[in-house]
Amino acid sequence: MRTPNPSPTRGFLQGWRLLGLLSLGLLLLAAALLAVEPDVEGVRRLIRVTARSSVLLFLLAFTASAAGRHWPGPWSSWQLRNRRYLGLAFAVSHAIHLAAIVAFAKLDPTGFQGATSLGNFISGGLGYLFIAALSFTSFNAAVAWLGPKLWGRLHLVGVYYIWISFVVTFGKRIPLSPGYAAPVALLLFALAFRLWPVRGVSVSRPA
Repeated sequence: MRTPNPSPTRGFLQGWRLLGLLSLGLLLLAAALLAVEPDVEGVRRLIRVTARSSVLLFLLAFTASAAGRHWPGPWSSWQLRNRRYLGLAFAVSHAIHLAAIVAFAKLDPTGFQGATSLGNFISGGLGYLFIAALSFTSFNAAVAWLGPKLWGRLHLVGVYYIWISFVVTFGKRIPLSPGYAAPVALLLFALAFRLWPVRGVSVSRPA
């Protein structure tokens, strides 16, 4: 979700149109899941599905600069050019995720209390504060308002806090289901890919 980015070209899957299509797709997916299971189980399924869509969109934004460094080409150019909008689509996905969590709490208070803890509330709440902050400062005007140094620190700390949150959230569920190892592996690969220096180039910190 870092900016500024090169201005998107006027393609079909670019910029605000890309964000709009991704947001519409996420809303339609949520509606379809709840239409099939219009109960607490449907809400819980939506929580799981949006957790996965969120991590995929986050990783596309998280690795955009690294993709441009390591794999220059049409795909990485598109990814870097649209990093801002991929990050905002991640925020939309996680907003739907939050709405599903709230619905779960209202539909099944006992089940919700058994599935969460005070620590989840604190860490999750901080994560959502970072998502909101990164989203609202994902524009060039925010750089001018905050100043490049403060803006850079906010986005660096924010993206790494979100990365850690995903690793912890999926990692602690691996004993319950080995399938949760896949997103953890993706997150670890993304971190290594982001931090791996380009041959012959000294990298002091990730972009």
